[in-house]
Amino acid sequence: MPVNIPNNLPAIEILKKENIFVMSQLRADEQDIRPLRVLILNLMPIKIMTETDLIRLLSNNPLQVEVDFLMLETHVSKNTSEEHLQMFYKSFSDIKEDFYDGMIITGAPVELYEFKEVTYWSEISAIFDWARTHVTSTLYICWAAQAAMYHFYGINKYILPEKMFGVFKHVVHDKKFPLFRGFDDEFYIPHSRHTTVRRDEILNSGELKILSESDDSGVGIVMSRGGREFYLTGHSEYAPYTLNNEYIRDAEKGLPIKIPSNYYKNDNPANPPVVRWSGHGNLLFNNWLNYFVYQETPYDKTQIKNLGDLDLMNEK
Repeated sequence: MPVNIPNNLPAIEILKKENIFVMSQLRADEQDIRPLRVLILNLMPIKIMTETDLIRLLSNNPLQVEVDFLMLETHVSKNTSEEHLQMFYKSFSDIKEDFYDGMIITGAPVELYEFKEVTYWSEISAIFDWARTHVTSTLYICWAAQAAMYHFYGINKYILPEKMFGVFKHVVHDKKFPLFRGFDDEFYIPHSRHTTVRRDEILNSGELKILSESDDSGVGIVMSRGGREFYLTGHSEYAPYTLNNEYIRDAEKGLPIKIPSNYYKNDNPANPPVVRWSGHGNLLFNNWLNYFVYQETPYDKTQIKNLGDLDLMNEK
């Protein structure tokens, strides 16, 4: 089934060229189907690119998904026009009384700041708390994953000696866990970050469970509350050339940046990227939507506020 997204969103034309079926709200209103409602808080600076990446993944499943985009009220985007935001995004005040089947919160280019030094920390903390009573399952990506683990469990982040940059091999600790249905023994995730979280702190929290790790990039995917929350330290949603564009950008600025690991053919930037992560990226998002969103949301979504932790052994 297609993703139902706001009319005239630029991602519609981009994805149509990739033969990905997306549906405007006008057409979706004609179908008598109860779609999954997914809220995306997009903190990335180039919002159109992130919109396209996430819609591409959400569209590759048999469920109809209705997407709302959320913007912060206490932060003004410098890289996306006010017209685009006003046309396609909602504010927290607009949606705080609503309930959603799923939510995705993206990374943000603020990782070198202490969490509480981020100008919108109070607002995003309130959104984190709101999600626990108004969303069935939430995916936190990259900086958002670190921020949410700090907010809920006091997990610290640490600056790395050099940027974690490239595509890294991961393993799954329990292949029977529904999030990893269909996964191979090894899979790849792109990473692009200057900070990390420590395995021992996560294990010592008593409430977080590490689901996937990498010998090179460390903790990969963490879960809490039986799947009500997932924390992804990398970027399974990245398009093929995203790391390439980041590499060129930083190199042109004269920043200390190495060639992204395990990315270009023969590690030569003159060659195209070798895409090794998109298949598992699609499977990851599909499994999340199916097992932790679609199968867990109560018929009356207002009852989400009464949901406890999900049962990991409910024979999904």
